[in-house]
Amino acid sequence: MGAQLRVYKRRIRSVSATKKITKAMEMIAASRVVKAQRKVVASTPYATELTRAVTAVGTGSNTKHPLTTEAENPTRAAVLLLTSDRGLAGAFNSNSIKAAEQLTERLEREGKQVDTYIVGRRGVAHYNFRERKISESWTGFTDEPSYADAKKVAAPLIEAIEKETAEGGVDELHIVYTEFVSMMTQTALDARLLPLRLEEVAEEAKPSGEILPLYDFEPSAEDVLDALLPRYVESRIYNALLQSAASKHAATRRAMKSATDNAGELINTLSRLANAARQAEITQEISEIVGGASALADATAGSDR
Repeated sequence: MGAQLRVYKRRIRSVSATKKITKAMEMIAASRVVKAQRKVVASTPYATELTRAVTAVGTGSNTKHPLTTEAENPTRAAVLLLTSDRGLAGAFNSNSIKAAEQLTERLEREGKQVDTYIVGRRGVAHYNFRERKISESWTGFTDEPSYADAKKVAAPLIEAIEKETAEGGVDELHIVYTEFVSMMTQTALDARLLPLRLEEVAEEAKPSGEILPLYDFEPSAEDVLDALLPRYVESRIYNALLQSAASKHAATRRAMKSATDNAGELINTLSRLANAARQAEITQEISEIVGGASALADATAGSDR
């Protein structure tokens, strides 16, 4: 009995130490998700208005440009997958990777060759383990991404969309990231960044009953689109990075809270088992004492006779 009691106490100490760690990680994630959420709110209007500007240029001119013109027979597409550098976030990374794989399968069924770009160590590790080709990857900034990080990620993608497919360029640019809906809900989704679907974007960006203005472009609509292309891609990627960072912190907070609660329940269960083992040990000791006293009394009575 004594050995079993020691085992229970050792396990309680171990689980208690783990509970302290998960509680600390929960509190850290809770503080970070608030900051990340503020950045998402601050960056979203800029990305939305820039998309409206690009839509206005695209619908107000007949210029053929990679930003607004779809290829007649697209043969290559780039997919940018956003994951995190760290785990302990529940199904956050697996959902993003699953969405990227489903998008890749759909594009391949359409007859397109897919070039994969990945942000985050978890996504890179997943693809490397399965020996899948990665065109380019970036790590080390997923918890707190900056606009400079977004520009670094966007640079090779912009270069690829501006090239001809025969020279290694792509006809389409897709992004897979996790949208921050609320502290309890984060949704992995994919979106096509380039070329823009002008009708859909205009319908989403246009408030009810608003009449879109007419524009004059100087020096030309093509020059305006050339200037807007990098800023549009960078702003959308930056917003997606912030969305993913906020979602990751929220997922970590939820996972660590669940781990802390489970550790508390396990400690209660082990405490009950330890108390039962201690009670059984005491009962056995009392039984041995009573049995020894009874045997001694019987022996004393027999000697008196």
